[in-house]
Amino acid sequence: MGGAMLAGWLADGLAPSVILDRHRDDIPAPHGVVRQASDLPDDFAPALVILATKPQKAAEILPSIAHFARRAPILSVMAGKTVGGLTAALAEAGTPGATVIRAMPNTPSAVGRGMTVCFAPPTATEADRALCTRLLSAVGDVAWVADEAQMDAVTAVSGSGPAYVFLLAELMEQAGIAQGLPADLARRIARRTVSGAGALMEQSGIDAAELRRRVTSPGGTTQQALEVLMAPQAWPATMEQAIAAATRRARELAS
Repeated sequence: MGGAMLAGWLADGLAPSVILDRHRDDIPAPHGVVRQASDLPDDFAPALVILATKPQKAAEILPSIAHFARRAPILSVMAGKTVGGLTAALAEAGTPGATVIRAMPNTPSAVGRGMTVCFAPPTATEADRALCTRLLSAVGDVAWVADEAQMDAVTAVSGSGPAYVFLLAELMEQAGIAQGLPADLARRIARRTVSGAGALMEQSGIDAAELRRRVTSPGGTTQQALEVLMAPQAWPATMEQAIAAATRRARELAS
């Protein structure tokens, strides 16, 4: 996720920044790359620290960046890590009272079409929130929730959502091949149909259900397909089950 967001920021003209990454050396000037936090000077004063590492690496990473939390808010994009948990970990590492803002972006951020939902605790200032909004808006849309508990459902719908859409394109491609289409054509029309429908939905502002009704002629081919997909135990049930399963897993990770 961090790599996807960085790609979007670089494409948008990110202000000179320092990226802490043990493996990358392809970051263009005027940005800098360091391998570990100890490579930064003691007086380094960032405007914002973005914590974009795998959740299981948090215990390893947090002690090395804790002292920066005395100078700047932390923007965490780690799935399943709560504000309270990160704040407590930073306090154990020597920085009590750190301001941690939690964000859940998704991978379309890499092409400037992301969706990021954020939660900020009372310790975050309006300036902190504005800075996060400005940064995240460079890679897509930004929304805020007042209740951190909602971030689990956000993770299930938005954070994991691109995978559901990719699966749809994958299955449409396979079904087209099964109906006799050449593989390259099936792939092309499945991908273009999914991306085009998404663009139409976003640009039109029309409710998704209304768009579906508009393309469904009575007794036509689309209706025949939808009668299968919208059967009680088909998409309506399985999508709800999938989102519920992902939400439960997000809660498990948070605990």
